[in-house]
Amino acid sequence: MKLSEQTDVEILQAWRSGSRQAFGAFYDRYGELVYRLALRILGNTQEAEDLTQEIFISLSRNSTYDIKRGTVATFLSVLTRSRAIDRIRKTRSQQQHLQKWEQSIYSEHDIRNLSLMENASLAERSERVKSALAKLPEKHRQVLEMAYFDGLSQTEIARALDAPLGTVKSWARNGLIRLRESLQDTLE
Repeated sequence: MKLSEQTDVEILQAWRSGSRQAFGAFYDRYGELVYRLALRILGNTQEAEDLTQEIFISLSRNSTYDIKRGTVATFLSVLTRSRAIDRIRKTRSQQQHLQKWEQSIYSEHDIRNLSLMENASLAERSERVKSALAKLPEKHRQVLEMAYFDGLSQTEIARALDAPLGTVKSWARNGLIRLRESLQDTLE
């Protein structure tokens, strides 16, 4: 029987058993549904693409799909909606945290009252940090940026980079050591 003639459940089982053709057939059936729903909720093509990939990766590893609870399309729609909302909440939480952090810094050092020399010093330090980050090996820099700018845990970074957790931890540690070494004079 051709894959196109098989039921969703049969294709999903074949995919989980390692069939690349089954993955292709399943993605052909539902990739656009997942992507369009993610795009409608998130409003960003890159985020929608990332979420679509995340959904299909999670399906290949582990799925809680139960045929008794509805169709695959319904399951994927609910899963996509739930994950998209989680992403929005996470982004909002990160933005709120960043705003609180900025407010605490600015309340301590009211930028309007900083002297010209202090402003120049802050700008210079910022440039040194950017330069030091740019000099790091790609994987070290990428892991640090994902952790500090995107707010991802090392487990999430490992999943996103498809790398072992121990490797990601090593990249982060080595990146921080190199960053500290290159910023030693700034830190003193």
